[in-house]
Amino acid sequence: MEDAIAVVDFGGQYTHLISRRIRSIGVKTHVIPHKMLPQTDISIYRGVVFSGGPASVYENNAPTVDMEKLRGKPVLGICYGHQLIAYLLGGEVRRERAREYGRTELFLKHGCRLFRGLPDRFMVWMSHGDHVEKIPQGFETAASTTTSPHAAICNEERNIYGVQFHPEVAHTEHGLKILQNFVFDICGCRGSWRMEDYLEKAVAEVVNLVGEGRVLCAVSGGIDSTVTAAIVSRAVGKRLKCLFVNHGLMRKNEPEKVLEILRKIVGEENIIYIDASKRFLDRLRGVADPEEKRRIIGHEFAAIFEEVSKAYGPFTHLAQGTLYPDVVESGKSVGGSAVIKTHHNVGGMPQDFGMKLVEPLRELYKDEVRQLAEMMGLPRWLVKRHPFPGPGLAVRIIGEVTEEKLEICREASAIVEEELEKAGLLEEVWQAFAVVGDDKATGVKGDRRSLGYIVTVRVVSSVDGMTADYVKLPYTVLDKIASRIANEVDKVSWVTYAVSSKPPATIEPQ
Repeated sequence: MEDAIAVVDFGGQYTHLISRRIRSIGVKTHVIPHKMLPQTDISIYRGVVFSGGPASVYENNAPTVDMEKLRGKPVLGICYGHQLIAYLLGGEVRRERAREYGRTELFLKHGCRLFRGLPDRFMVWMSHGDHVEKIPQGFETAASTTTSPHAAICNEERNIYGVQFHPEVAHTEHGLKILQNFVFDICGCRGSWRMEDYLEKAVAEVVNLVGEGRVLCAVSGGIDSTVTAAIVSRAVGKRLKCLFVNHGLMRKNEPEKVLEILRKIVGEENIIYIDASKRFLDRLRGVADPEEKRRIIGHEFAAIFEEVSKAYGPFTHLAQGTLYPDVVESGKSVGGSAVIKTHHNVGGMPQDFGMKLVEPLRELYKDEVRQLAEMMGLPRWLVKRHPFPGPGLAVRIIGEVTEEKLEICREASAIVEEELEKAGLLEEVWQAFAVVGDDKATGVKGDRRSLGYIVTVRVVSSVDGMTADYVKLPYTVLDKIASRIANEVDKVSWVTYAVSSKPPATIEPQ
């Protein structure tokens, strides 16, 4: 039996986060679409986790499983998975009168093994519209909240557990301990999975996938695409060409830094640099809709890839730094999660561009990619660099992308990073940047009335990008950022601070 846990995907936005959390404690996971469970050899796994999902158990065609197939295996159901366990085993599920969403206090009632070593009450993260009204025979209520009478249930004899809340998200206190109790104490896993193993596996998979082919690697300069280039370079050597397209939507001084690090990783002779700034800005002119901007940027990247392939090729494969959150938020989750936004690496590529995709980071979250980068000896500034969207500043500019707004966004974001670095906070936060739209406000500059743009500063903390809180910066730091942006960036009059968390907001404005 493999030292691994199966995560059954019912289409929840946090499915791969469950997988990530379990891997973070040293146990291998496989995400299995619920429709594929009948064809899956479940005997090779030490335990099974049911994910959440958007459906209700009483809907027509709601996702389901055959519990008999899992007999003898420890099972943990989360959110929808919790409700499904209760429903399939003879309990009752009902619609909530008031939807329970966000932080909620959990009260333990029964000392089952899932909660061993935890306090009697603590805060958990809820996101549901249904709750378990009646538990199945043979189960006990392990915990409750003020609105969910059976927020956790257990059948110790059969090793079946259900929790209405999400232990996998950072907002749930003791969430990792709950998963550890399940994985180690209940399932008997040993914790033998290591990131070093993943690196070896990723390189081997690229070798097998590419064969004797040639690879074109799209490099944006961020850590995802750079680590991808480093892995593919180890696998295929000089049969890799790294394409760096400057779309004119990058951060201040970024093109120069990207070229510098690429030269160290793959060598000058394996870099193809194209300055397509004018091309992208011309295509974006007059476009305000965020999804259309993403579509245009994805289309132009694909067109350039094809042009480069013809000029420098033929290439058989295209390498991309796609991560789990990209896949999940683009509606490509194997369980059918809802589309939140189009990611250009996933949603923008046509199906007939003639190259097979190579995505060695597709199973990883950002913090795992950083671990790989450190293992591979990449520079610290790259390892600690904040995530940057593939469409660049186009998603941080609300409305039409213009040269004027680009300059404001670029300069203001540089000031945000500079001041956070001076305060020793830059590496402590997940992302920090400035946003500019079309709104303007009155200001006074040089004793004269002026009308300038409103710039919004966004600084968030997160572990993996799936959930995030805004950072409560010291007022002295906020004052310095606002003062510098208003005084040093032309045509800006007001500076505001975004105080929305994810969810319900997203990290990027578009």
